[in-house]
Order: sequence, then C-alpha cells, then structure tokens
Amino acid sequence: MMPRFRRWERPLAWWAAGIVVGVAAVLLTTTVTALVDDPDRLEDNGEIVILSGRDDSLGGQRQQLVNQWNELHPDSRARIVELSALADAQRSEMLARAQSGRGDIDVYNLDVTWTAEFADAGYIQSLDESRIPEDGFLTGPLATCRYDGKLWALPFNTDVGLLYYRSDLLDVPPQTWKDLEDDVAKFRARSGNDMDGYAGQFADYEGLTVNALEVIGGAGGSVVDDGGDVVIEDHRVAVTEGLDRLRKIAPTGVPALDEDSSTQLFRSGKALFMRNWPVKFQSLTEDLEGAPRVTFDVAPLPSDSGVLGGQNLAVAADTDRPRAARALIEFLTSERSQQILFERGGLPATRKVVYSDPAVREHYEYVRTLERALEHAKPRPAQPHYARFSQVFRSAVDGFLRQNAPLPDDIQDQLVGALKGRLAPASDH
Repeated sequence: MMPRFRRWERPLAWWAAGIVVGVAAVLLTTTVTALVDDPDRLEDNGEIVILSGRDDSLGGQRQQLVNQWNELHPDSRARIVELSALADAQRSEMLARAQSGRGDIDVYNLDVTWTAEFADAGYIQSLDESRIPEDGFLTGPLATCRYDGKLWALPFNTDVGLLYYRSDLLDVPPQTWKDLEDDVAKFRARSGNDMDGYAGQFADYEGLTVNALEVIGGAGGSVVDDGGDVVIEDHRVAVTEGLDRLRKIAPTGVPALDEDSSTQLFRSGKALFMRNWPVKFQSLTEDLEGAPRVTFDVAPLPSDSGVLGGQNLAVAADTDRPRAARALIEFLTSERSQQILFERGGLPATRKVVYSDPAVREHYEYVRTLERALEHAKPRPAQPHYARFSQVFRSAVDGFLRQNAPLPDDIQDQLVGALKGRLAPASDH
C-alpha cells in the first residue's frame, strides 16, 4: 500500500526552507565561486537572455536561481524571457527567434523532444564534454541531450507522468491498466455516473501524444522501438486496445483537458484518477481559498508505462556570450541548484544526489515513487522531425478517441514519412 498523504506533512517548500537555505546556500556559493575563478568562463560580460516556457514550479524557483546567479555575477546578469504555457506554441516561437538571426537569445530552455531538431538545424552549439562531469546526472535525462554523437545541452529538469488517485476511496493504486479500468467502472456504477474516471491531458497538443503513448505501452504495444523505427503496424492490436481503454476511462466525450484543467477536475473530487506531472503534487497540497480539498496519493502509472519528459538548457549558436552562457547552464544544472528546484519548486531533479539525499527521502516519501517512475520512463524519438511525427500521430489518436474512427490503414507510412520530414497525406481514417 502506498503511504497516504497527510495534510500536516507540508510539501517540500516548507521544510526545505530550513534544510536547503542552511546547507545548500554554502555549497551553491562554493560552486559558483569556482566558475567565477575560471578566467576562461566569464570573460564575455553582458546580459544573458534565456528563452523559456512558463515556470510552473512553486514560487518560481527558476527565477529564484537566476536571481542568485545575478547577485554573484553583476557583469553577466541573466534574464528569463517567458513564452506561452503551451508546448507547441513555445516551440513555434523559439524556432522563429532562432531563425531570425537577430542573436538576441543566449540560452534556450528546450523541451527534451526539441533538442535534436535545434541541433540538426544549427540553432544551438555542442558542448565540450571534457569540461563537464556527467556521472552525476540521471542517465535518461542526459541521453535526451545527445544527438548525432554529440552533447548539445544539459538537463534542467526531468519529468514523468504519475498516477494521482483518491486514497480515501482506494486502499491501493491499480497495478495494471486493466485494474484501473475496473476501478473506474466500479466507482462510476456506485455514483450513478457522477464520478469521472481518469483525468488526463487530451487536448490537441503534445499532452495527447504522451497520454496515448502511455496507455499503448501499458497494453504491451509500441509506436516506435528503441532503435527509432516506427513499429505501430506490428503492434496494431495492442495500440487499438490501449486507445480503446483510454476512451473508456476518460471523462465522457474525452474533453480537451490540459495539465491545469485536469488538476481542477481532480481537485473538485469528481475524478477517481488523474495522470499529471510531479509538479502538480505541490499545487494539490496548497490551501487555495475557496478550493475544495481532496485526499490523494501518487503512484507510478500502471505497468510502469510512463514517458520521459523534461527540459534541456542549450547555448544558442549565435550568442555573443558563449562562455558565460555555458557557465550559467552549469550553475542551473549543478547539484545544489537541482536540489533547490526539486525541494522548493517540485520540479524533478536531473541529478542522482537529490534522490539519495537522506533528508529528502525522510521528509518526502513520494520521492521513491518518482524515482521508480523515472527509472522505467520511455523516451520519445530523438529525431529532428519529431514535432511532425507527433502531429500526425495525435491526429490519428484524436480521430480514434472522439470520432470512433479506426486508425488509418496507412498510419505506419504516415509516421515513417513524418519522422523523415515529409508532410502526411490527407486521410479519411
């Protein structure tokens, strides 16, 4: 049985104030001083501009770390330019800025699926691996920073979907997707269909792609194998089974939920389960004025079928301050910066030491669940044309879920072509 969350156990931000501020501040100062003392690192003074998506961490911890950097580096101050909260809109704006040639961006905070695209297009610089100790990073997140045999970024935060469930209604979380489906059917029958089932991210954006890949993996299917080859035709039965299950367990009509709206639905007490990122654990434990309380716990997704997410920091190819940009990235991905991002902001760390820290493991038992989920998380294809692949895939998924349309007969060819950068032909499903 998973440990039940108790309201008096305030999340990381509260107890971290006593632990991190006293211990990590000293270590952070030591780390940054070492960078400053390296004459080859910060000789190109001037403002460092970071282009990034919205910071969903509690208390804006990314900005707090940038503030610390600025206090220590008054001649190389950093500034975050924040974009839309929607991943697809972020990518479009980042590509537009990279293609403009203005040279006004120094660091890109990229979704893990965009690193290959930006590297292949020449929009970011590769990193000198001889200067970067890589052993301390988690293997999966660091692998998302590689493309074509080179290291192009460092992992800022990692991510994986978790199963939030009503611990006042369920003694144990479901271990398989069939168990989850049975639980949803049982509680819907008890409530007269007033209880929604599984609140996930079903709107037409990358969230739908990830949610679909998770249920497909839980049914024993694959869309792309470990070598990057499209294999959906070989797994059509399992793919159909997974998507059919998602249609059954989702709220009626498969509403266009995103991370925020699915959290609102779960907080309202009308959903038995929610699939969401770890950072939402923090917001669900906050005492929001007028918001209902919900008793919950978290578990890995059934069958350990999570998909790896996260963001990577990369140096822009046309920056005038490459050394300072690299030093800033190393600061933001250092062990103590990662611990602060996790303990105060709830963003999953990319450094191993955070998960083995005795204080973290003692005060926040959920870290064990997160650690397990990350260990089993599956990466998405590290291909320059992944975005096109995702668009084609989720179009087919949307038709299946909302229009009861079968997967297109040529879905294999469509996805192969998309990964190669070809536009998919129109399909009537």
